[in-house]
Amino acid sequence: MDSNNCDFSPMKQHLEEGIQQLILLLQSNLDILGKENYCVLGSLEDVKQHLIEIETMAASFYLNCYLSSFTDTYEDISTTVQNLSKHRHGGLIVVQRVDSVEPIIQKGTTIGALVTPKLLESIFYPGNPLHDGAVLIKGNEVVSAANVLPLTTKNIVGKKLGTRHRAALGISEKSDALALVVSEETGKISFALDGKLYPINTKQPIVF
Repeated sequence: MDSNNCDFSPMKQHLEEGIQQLILLLQSNLDILGKENYCVLGSLEDVKQHLIEIETMAASFYLNCYLSSFTDTYEDISTTVQNLSKHRHGGLIVVQRVDSVEPIIQKGTTIGALVTPKLLESIFYPGNPLHDGAVLIKGNEVVSAANVLPLTTKNIVGKKLGTRHRAALGISEKSDALALVVSEETGKISFALDGKLYPINTKQPIVF
C-alpha cells in the first residue's frame, strides 16, 4: 500500500480548476460591489453553488487519499459505493486505519475474504441478512459484516441523520477509521472521518 499515492490525476486537476474558477467568481463580485444599479446577491448564489460542487469534488479526492494509504482495494471500494448509490441500496463500510475498532464495535459475522465489488454489493443487497450492519475492512480483507457500531449523539443543524449516518459518525468519533455510507433513500454517498461527515460527488465517477 502506497501512503504517498495522493495524486489521482485528472481529479486533482479538476479540483484545482474549480478552485481557480471560484476565485474568479469572488473577484468579479468584489469588483462590482457597490456599483450603482447592480446587486451581487444573485451572483453570490452562483458562488455558493460552485462552492458546494468544489466541496463534493474535494471530498472525492481526499477520500481516495485516505483510503489508498491503508488498502490497495480503494478503487474496488469506490466502485462498490457508486453501484450501491445507483441502485439505492444502503450500505455502511468501515475501513480500519491505525486504531483497532474491534474493541468499540459489536462484531457480526466473520467473512475473511478479499475485497471485491461483487462481494460487498451482495452483502448489502436488500434482503440479505447481513445488509443492515457495517462491513469492516482491514487492509485488503473484508473481515466481517453485520457489525454494530456506536452511534453519535451529536445533532447536526439542518440535517436529519439516519442510523447508518449516525453509526458512521460514531465510529469516526471513537477511532481514526474511515466510514463510507450510502443512503438507501437518496442514493447519496458520504464518508465520516474524525467526527465529521463529508458528501461525495455522485455525478462523476469517484475514481478517474
